[in-house]
Amino acid sequence: MAQIRALVVDDEKLARDRLAGFLAGLDGVLVIAQAGDGIEALQTIEQRHPDLVFLDVQMPGLNGFEVIEAVGVERMPATVFVTAYDRYALRAFEVHALDYLLKPFNRERFRQALERARARLSATSLPT
Repeated sequence: MAQIRALVVDDEKLARDRLAGFLAGLDGVLVIAQAGDGIEALQTIEQRHPDLVFLDVQMPGLNGFEVIEAVGVERMPATVFVTAYDRYALRAFEVHALDYLLKPFNRERFRQALERARARLSATSLPT
């Protein structure tokens, strides 16, 4: 599979930097952009077409679910929710999230989520 183009979305700069840092040293993944709120996330998804989005739930402008609704579930890139709130997990999977990282998470848990995303993206990019 080609390189995964990732978008990191979180209203907390520290959280964005941590995710981008986890991704930085990995082969086959390129962070194409970061967004600090839901509106910026929506614009970036529409303009840059990432393969994978690490998406916070609670943000200014639009929350993570409103971003997915605005893009459309069927058009939304593969999504891993990254949040401090476990109460949104069921809803996340209802909108076809690949994984749900509960803050604070460690590098191993992050790696598991990324491997799940790689597997899904590889499967969907196979010719039919």
